[in-house]
Amino acid sequence: MPDGVAVVGASGYGGAVAAAILRRHPSLELTAVTARSDAGRRHDELYPRYRVAMTLEEFDADAIAERARAAIVAYPHGAAAPAVKALRERGLKVVDLSADFRLDRERYERWYTQHEAPELLDEAVYGLTEAHREEIRGADLVAAPGCYSTAALLALWPLREHLDDVVVDAKSGVSGAGREATQTTHFVSVSENVQAYKVEGHRHAAELEQELPEETRFTFVPHLVPIEQGLLASCYVTTKLERDAVLDLYRGAYEDEPFIDLADEPPGTDDVRETNRCRIHVSVVGGRVIVLAAIDNLWKGAAGQAVQDLNLMLGHPETEGLE
Repeated sequence: MPDGVAVVGASGYGGAVAAAILRRHPSLELTAVTARSDAGRRHDELYPRYRVAMTLEEFDADAIAERARAAIVAYPHGAAAPAVKALRERGLKVVDLSADFRLDRERYERWYTQHEAPELLDEAVYGLTEAHREEIRGADLVAAPGCYSTAALLALWPLREHLDDVVVDAKSGVSGAGREATQTTHFVSVSENVQAYKVEGHRHAAELEQELPEETRFTFVPHLVPIEQGLLASCYVTTKLERDAVLDLYRGAYEDEPFIDLADEPPGTDDVRETNRCRIHVSVVGGRVIVLAAIDNLWKGAAGQAVQDLNLMLGHPETEGLE
């Protein structure tokens, strides 16, 4: 019998994609979709192309617990923690798409705000599957990484013990800002325009700081580009390793990873759109290692990775429902 799963916050971009993936998952059954301002509307009216023929409900932890073994929570940071707490108190396994459980308390409160459920931080596992697979497999609460940090960390992970200095130049489609932010952004500010933002400190840098070795020096600059979805991280690395050693590290780390493609040519965002894949190209130019990583920010950068984590947590094949 399929495991019941709820999507809490299914009216946002990430939650909507999670609902769409779960709707056709062979071993997981989508049993509830909730929303805040859109409660009462049908999901397939809000997002016709995802064909989720369910009515968005108000969040009710008791009602969800009657129908689901697990949940994906897709609320913004701050709002997610109380919902996650309520679901965990009722015994559900949870994957949270917000930042609320990605960081230790000091980092979270430095970059975000006061934490609403700090007692759960010790049980949370950072959900970058390729780095923390076995921890995720045994977890009850997983924090899905941010989209920028997913691409950057996958690009850098095989080199993490050999990084002297790193520059991460990352470009994301407008859906990365979320549905509410996108609806309030005027079209002319994003069309025919590429713009860096939060140059002095984007919050996803906190995840790089936490996951990479403490001595790593890195600079992270995000850019908004005029596409709907997709993300490309261009990483420029100074290391003492020679070219062949670098390439061997990537082959050894990723040749058996189901969602990592090592590409002979630089990847584009269209190569991975609406897939859970990360396409990586590695080269050495002028004494620097250049690593390019392309993902779909709503899939591998959010909902797809959350389902990948959930598969492991519930004992299903990691790739199920994602290929």
